[in-house]
Amino acid sequence: MADTRPADLRAVARDAIFPATSMPDADWWRALWPDPDAVVRALRVGPGMRVLDLGCGDGHFTAALARCVGAGLVVGLDLDPAMLAAAQAACAGHPCCEWRLGDAMAIAHLGLGPFDCVLIANTFHGVPDKAGLARAVAAILAPSGWFAIVNWHPRPREETQVLGQPRGPRTDLRLSPEATVGAVAPAGFEPDLLLPLPPYHYGLTLRKRATPDPQNA
Repeated sequence: MADTRPADLRAVARDAIFPATSMPDADWWRALWPDPDAVVRALRVGPGMRVLDLGCGDGHFTAALARCVGAGLVVGLDLDPAMLAAAQAACAGHPCCEWRLGDAMAIAHLGLGPFDCVLIANTFHGVPDKAGLARAVAAILAPSGWFAIVNWHPRPREETQVLGQPRGPRTDLRLSPEATVGAVAPAGFEPDLLLPLPPYHYGLTLRKRATPDPQNA
């Protein structure tokens, strides 16, 4: 069912579920991420893969995923119909793309997957129940798949400037790579790859443990 609420009310609803994850304007987004294709390739996305872009926003990374997977599949999911429409426009001409309107926390119940990779970029810091989201991701990953997270380094916000202005989430919301791993470990994930993404980000790929941790079973 389409969300017919005004855009400001949809934004309030989104912030209630994923605080501090609103979509930036396109100019500084492109200034910060001038080569999203290189980022997704570095996260080991390649031809023929099935990938879910969780909280796809305006499709900046979704389009890069589509270019990388070619004849594979990219599913873009977002809470905001306006953002989903923007992502569809950004990915026009890529028949490998499909779209879902919904809450990332409910992905295990949307009939999606299995996926080779689930990507969440610039949003994980605002997820209230990080272990819960990781469990939902684990449920839709293929046995050899991985969870890819792109996060802001835990630097003071005033230091992370784009086009001359401080950008990114509040300082207190930012997570180190170690804290991110700790947040998803209860869902059965372990770190695979830590990737520097200068100037302000890092990428993590995490895989499900072959043998579940009995403490988290």
